[in-house]
Amino acid sequence: MTVTDRQLDRRWEQLHTWGPYGLLGTSIVLAVASADPHAAWAKWYAAWALSGAGVVLQLWWQGTRPRRSGRGRTPSRAGTAYYAVRWALAFALTWITPFFAFYAACGYMDADELIPGRWQRLGLFASAVTVAGAQAGGMPFEGGTQWIVFAGLLAANSGLQMVVAHLTTQEAQRVRERTETIAELERTNAALQQALDENAALHSQLLVQAREAGVADERRRLAAEIHDTIAQGLTGIIAQLQVVANAPDPAGARVHLERASALARHSLGEARRSVHNLAPVALADDGLPEALKKTVAEWGERTGVRAEFTVTGTSEQLHDEVSATLLRIAQEALSNAGRHAAAGRVGVTLSFMGDEVTLDVRDDGRGFDPLAVPARTGTGGFGLDGMRARAERIAGHLAVESEPGHGTALSARVPLVRHDR
Repeated sequence: MTVTDRQLDRRWEQLHTWGPYGLLGTSIVLAVASADPHAAWAKWYAAWALSGAGVVLQLWWQGTRPRRSGRGRTPSRAGTAYYAVRWALAFALTWITPFFAFYAACGYMDADELIPGRWQRLGLFASAVTVAGAQAGGMPFEGGTQWIVFAGLLAANSGLQMVVAHLTTQEAQRVRERTETIAELERTNAALQQALDENAALHSQLLVQAREAGVADERRRLAAEIHDTIAQGLTGIIAQLQVVANAPDPAGARVHLERASALARHSLGEARRSVHNLAPVALADDGLPEALKKTVAEWGERTGVRAEFTVTGTSEQLHDEVSATLLRIAQEALSNAGRHAAAGRVGVTLSFMGDEVTLDVRDDGRGFDPLAVPARTGTGGFGLDGMRARAERIAGHLAVESEPGHGTALSARVPLVRHDR
């Protein structure tokens, strides 16, 4: 309970403790003040005896009653007996003099705490009978008019106390419901706090996992960048040097040495760029169409394979990540065609199609069975898996169509994300 609830409960306790004494004392004072000097002494002896019995009854109840809680007292047999005896004393005193109706009104205060539920209305009605009898002029009644007045007063008192009892019951019900609601809210808040603590722990765990996944993904990406740049450049250099070693003509050997030197410088630039921001050197000064055009031309000149590049649709400046991804896929596809396809012709097409960009690489080489591609080894290239991973990293996908003896067609489709401005 709050401080206000405790104070209110203490005041109710004081009222129920001292109220009957006060009302009995008030009744005695008024009865004595209005006493008829010529009244029979036996009547007053009875009044004083009954009043003393009321005080003794109250002292007994004060010592034996159960402690009052925040919801009042629980009705009991002892409480019902106390109420009945007090009512009988009040009725007898009111019969002697109507001023003891004040004492009889005690029944209005504590019937709900003394009498079980279905008997409360009977107890209240009995108290109303005593009070209405005093209001009608005192008992016994002397004529029909007094009986009529008594009946009207009894109906008024009973109706009033029934309304008050009904409102009190409703208020008690609301208090119980409010208490239950508060308790439920406290349980809900405790469960919510527990869930928040669990979510915080889960969030921390997810952050750790995300960080670890990011590190792993960056390692794979860096490996792919190195494979697509330095490894391919070194492969080209080795090929050119092998041609030099077997070239009988010094002039021809010089051409291949120049190509090997150019590839070495290009690979060095790629390595430096990869360390800086992993962006392809070819995209440093040109957009994707120009970079692809130069890449295809250089690859065709280096391999001696007829290579063509085509752009369809309205060319747009793409986001750096999209451009780098498509360029790396094209470089890997050309590298695979040069090593495995034995193709006589390769075509590369970049298509701008509204919200998507498509890169198609086709060759007329020996082809292969896509379902029979061996798993990547530690010494092999990234191949189809690497290209597919690149496309999926930016929400795209890679499709490969090939058949032994009928060439290969590779298509990478990614969202068209424009360059940040």
